[in-house]
Amino acid sequence: MNEQTQLPVFLGELIKKNSAKLTDADTRILNVLVGDPVRAAMENGKEVSTRAGVHPTSAVRLARRLGFKGYPEFRAFLQTNLIERGDDFQHASARMAARLIRAEENGLLASMLDGEIAALELVRSSVSDVDIRNFSSALRDARRIFLFGTGHAEALSHLITRRLMRSGYAAEDLSNQLHFLPEKLTALCSDDVVWLNCFRRPSSVLLDIRKVAEANGAKTLALTDIAGARIDPAPDIHIAVSRGEAGQPQSLVVPMTIANAVILDLAAIDDNKTMQSLADFKSLRIDLGNSFQ
Repeated sequence: MNEQTQLPVFLGELIKKNSAKLTDADTRILNVLVGDPVRAAMENGKEVSTRAGVHPTSAVRLARRLGFKGYPEFRAFLQTNLIERGDDFQHASARMAARLIRAEENGLLASMLDGEIAALELVRSSVSDVDIRNFSSALRDARRIFLFGTGHAEALSHLITRRLMRSGYAAEDLSNQLHFLPEKLTALCSDDVVWLNCFRRPSSVLLDIRKVAEANGAKTLALTDIAGARIDPAPDIHIAVSRGEAGQPQSLVVPMTIANAVILDLAAIDDNKTMQSLADFKSLRIDLGNSFQ
């Protein structure tokens, strides 16, 4: 960029600074860019000009009027703008576009692996063995364990529930039992644990479950990413960790790794309960398999 636009600014600020120089064609292109910033960050100048109904080189001229050397540099600015604006990543299309942008440099699979590795490395400095032990101790002492999550967190809740059941614990996933929630929650007591998994903004149902657990004296555990950390009342035990920066995979690898660590630590402190239950489960599965042969 030229000297007057070296500082990082948003597109709207660039438009304001250069409004006196903009032509009708520029305005038509800017309307296209602002109307669909995700698509704009992916297209070249000719494609954007065509959608705006102007000459194919109009986008290049606009880029230069805004202080860029050419459209490729302007497009790089749009991509950076998209990636660094956290609010855009509440939308799946924006998150997908950001991943594709990052993949252009190093390849799709490599960019996915780099994102996962970077997110997992952050766990080292943000989650301790003490955090894991707090979770596992609460589970060990619980009469019953209820799990709940929505979206990707629902899939994680289901997997954790199965792991806990195989380990000999009375665990139940409430995520797909919304019509039974009143009956399930009415029976909550101080001997029970509610484990909430939340990625992105907490749902109203999750917040309601937390309030009921608080009122009934049940201990609440929460495994969330940063965006899902605002739970009121605050959980009794809470692990909040980044699942990756904007444009990275945001997958289940980070929370699943933490959940696996909790279940592994549980096996280390529950006086052989997990080990015996797993042995019994394996034996029963073999017996059931033989009965259908």
